[in-house]
Amino acid sequence: MSYEASGPDEKSMPMRQGVLLVISAPSGAGKTSLCQRLIEILPEMGHSTSFTTRAPRGEERDGVDYHFVSSETFALMVEADEFVEWAEVHGNRYGTAKSTLEQARLGGEDLLLEIDCQGAAQIKLAEPESVSIFVLPPSLQELERRLRGRSTDEDAEINRRLMNARVEMQAVKDYDYVVVNEDFDRALQELVSIVVAERLRTSRLQRLPVEDYQP
Repeated sequence: MSYEASGPDEKSMPMRQGVLLVISAPSGAGKTSLCQRLIEILPEMGHSTSFTTRAPRGEERDGVDYHFVSSETFALMVEADEFVEWAEVHGNRYGTAKSTLEQARLGGEDLLLEIDCQGAAQIKLAEPESVSIFVLPPSLQELERRLRGRSTDEDAEINRRLMNARVEMQAVKDYDYVVVNEDFDRALQELVSIVVAERLRTSRLQRLPVEDYQP
């Protein structure tokens, strides 16, 4: 996937292609908190706001945390082929709009997508140059402790999420990187390191610095 400014004026083009960063994790692994801190540290990275049919939780805001839409609206968007990826997770539908990726591409911007394994697989097919990271909990026991510590779900829902986690974690082999969130600060440092390294790939540069040293 090439993130570059449109138009023939070379001076208006960014020095490199943007990084399309895809992060997945089982529910309770700490993905959302890590992504929030990652964007605070790297504020130039954009964040994709997914569409979902589930109801807002707590202080979640429409258009900020998610675009909350009805099942009917979501179905119409699917029919109109407006999603680059979408999936049903824990009984609700989630999707990433094609327009979100297009805006990032035209601006040469980095873009972070927090999506499930089904969506990540679809993104990898549509955008082979995307960078995928799977965040693991240190153990299933710790994952259960975190889920119960949130005090937001009934036992049946927690058990369903744990069962789904066992399935989701089998997809780790399909990701480019894996980060174990046992120590939050270390996991965050590893995420930042991955982004920085990907930004420095020569294949992403529009113009190699070595050209400045040519006689």
